[in-house]
Amino acid sequence: MRMCFSARVCRAAVVCAVALIWPVASAAQYAPAGTPAVGEEYHIEAALAWWSPEPKLIVSSESLGIPGDDVNLVTDLGILKKRLRELRLVLRPSTKHKFRINYLPIQYSAQALVQREFVFNGQRYRIGLPVNTEADLTTWRFGYEYDFIYRSRGYLGVLLDVKYTNVDVVLDSPIGSEFTSQVAPIPTIGIVGRGYIVENVSITGEVSFFKVPENLGEQLNGEGRYLDYDFYGTFNFNRYAGAQLGVRSIDVQYRKDLDAGTLNFVGWYFGGVIRY
Repeated sequence: MRMCFSARVCRAAVVCAVALIWPVASAAQYAPAGTPAVGEEYHIEAALAWWSPEPKLIVSSESLGIPGDDVNLVTDLGILKKRLRELRLVLRPSTKHKFRINYLPIQYSAQALVQREFVFNGQRYRIGLPVNTEADLTTWRFGYEYDFIYRSRGYLGVLLDVKYTNVDVVLDSPIGSEFTSQVAPIPTIGIVGRGYIVENVSITGEVSFFKVPENLGEQLNGEGRYLDYDFYGTFNFNRYAGAQLGVRSIDVQYRKDLDAGTLNFVGWYFGGVIRY
């Protein structure tokens, strides 16, 4: 698992670097030195995106010393793919410094008959039992970006983030209402870059990740990892507004005491951006 995680991070970082270095280099052929790109003159930027990821959601919860089984919220309990909205806000006090806030409400609900027997939070759910499932996996992201390389047609920077991923899953059935709830701040570090392939079209990519070291995980009685990558293109109508199309992936794994979860979302999104 450790090798798989490291390989995924390396592959994502390589793709990010290739995607960003090429447009920055090619843009220099047509742009006068020092002329700001169309989408780079702002102090406040707000974006709204509509994301349709494929969810892969597995949770387990123990109670009263009874270990829980891995419950797949999609195949076992009928949660379906849906369109999500994400709000992104960037405050840019100076050219190389940005403060970022992202709000991604992720909420699912489903009604289904249990397809296979499992134990969740000390209760045994047998085949055919009707269950109403509510899952709230909302994520907040607070970050700082420093662009250590900045040119008129592109930049490369480092990201320092704190992500709050809320995990609230409730199973309501004739045998009772059971739930698992986990939330913790997750610090991540990453890389971000942007390049302009033509004067008003840019490609942006970012990768951020975090993994709790094994020795620290033993002390905290828990472990986890977080991998987030985002690649998108922006067509700027003018300096104040643009349209975006991209692909996003969020991959979270956690274990706390005897509760655990694997949350994965990947898919395309589109949206709009305004600047001031």
